[in-house]
Amino acid sequence: MTVTVKMAAVIQKLTDNQKEFTADGNDIYNLILNIENRYPGFQSQILTESEEVHQFLNIYVNDEDIRFLAGLQTIINAGDTVSFLPALAGGQ
Repeated sequence: MTVTVKMAAVIQKLTDNQKEFTADGNDIYNLILNIENRYPGFQSQILTESEEVHQFLNIYVNDEDIRFLAGLQTIINAGDTVSFLPALAGGQ
């Protein structure tokens, strides 16, 4: 399925400074693999060696955090928007 992929500014360096582009995949994991084919090195910055999403990264499908869906096995459909965003921390 072709989806719109959005990258936060601090992550855009992984995708040749592309803020938004389209990519294919039937779930989040396969989407990451397909993005890796286009932008080598992407996967290692997104996933740990044990193939989990890095702790300081959030992935959303249509504004839903995949941690509350099916994680990397979250199904994506044509027309969905997948966003890669750094986790924010801080406060007092």
